[in-house]
Amino acid sequence: MITSDAITWDAPDGDHPARRASQRSYSAVSRGDLEEWLTVYAEDAVIEDPVGPSMFDPEGVGHHGHDAIRKFWAAAIEPIATFHFHITDSHAGGNECANIGTITTTFHDGGQVDTDLVMVYRVNEDGLVASMRAHWEPERAMATYRMPLPGTV
Repeated sequence: MITSDAITWDAPDGDHPARRASQRSYSAVSRGDLEEWLTVYAEDAVIEDPVGPSMFDPEGVGHHGHDAIRKFWAAAIEPIATFHFHITDSHAGGNECANIGTITTTFHDGGQVDTDLVMVYRVNEDGLVASMRAHWEPERAMATYRMPLPGTV
């Protein structure tokens, strides 16, 4: 398990390649390290976050390969000040792992959103993420938006 103040892991943590890859991904995202994040993903990886059409992927076909994943980073990750991953359950089998939890994102103005989701990671024979599919609902997440209390930012 990767330890980080930005990751709370309240889930089974048996050693599994897809689970470890997911943890490396969370760690890189929480530190804002795009280059390290890309080392977790295969060159031909596909990210669907969220699955289906969204503000990040209007056609709902996913982000294919490192160039598209970089663009996803610029649109979805780079604008966020901080991320906190709270994983409450994790199911690993075969070459996949499904993590259940909440990602709390904090914007630069102090506003926050909680995204409840299921993230499914599939790794290739080299232990690199071949696909990551995040199941969450943007409207449901945005309904949690809140600003900090005055004087706390």
